[in-house]
Amino acid sequence: MATTVKFTAMKDGDRQDYEFLTAHETDYAAKTGERLLDALVQLDEGLSGYKITRLGHSLQAATRAWRDGADTDWIACALLHDIGDIYAPYNHDEYAASILKPFVREQCTWVVEKHGDFQRLYYAHHLGGNRHARDRFAGHAYFDDCDQFCERWDQSSFDPDYETLPIEFFRTFVLEVFARKAYDASVIRAGERVLLIDPETARTRTGACA
Repeated sequence: MATTVKFTAMKDGDRQDYEFLTAHETDYAAKTGERLLDALVQLDEGLSGYKITRLGHSLQAATRAWRDGADTDWIACALLHDIGDIYAPYNHDEYAASILKPFVREQCTWVVEKHGDFQRLYYAHHLGGNRHARDRFAGHAYFDDCDQFCERWDQSSFDPDYETLPIEFFRTFVLEVFARKAYDASVIRAGERVLLIDPETARTRTGACA
């Protein structure tokens, strides 16, 4: 059984070669969720100066989302919204959004992609920057969703005393998301909105411990 393709230049490949590669790529893609969970742990070694690590921030944001009754897409996005800090510190929001885009609602992808601009509301004016950068998105269908994402789950998740759930708690959410068929229209649900907060679900989760 062949273990590699026959070609050394892609233009020389044949059907057998590309069917062989497709099978390998499918197997590799199926493990994306596991690799992201491993990468998330590296955030513990990232940017310092906050009262908690970047991993702690990500887990706290996801915990707040879970306790708000958020659905799987929102929880996975809250957990992974800063995954780009590792490799793309100057456009971490776009980086994270590109990873999530094939597997979550369009709504969630937009929020993750734009959250960096929305977060500027809380700090940019202290550094001589424009805290209202998000205003250029005023009127967008997902504007209020990004506002709530940042207010409830992102900017508030730097508290060392908050009871945060561990990464293993969120494993099933991440694996579920990345097991989906990429770019499935029934997943992307273009133009649809799902509220971040579900009070009824939140009541069943409030006070849950690790």
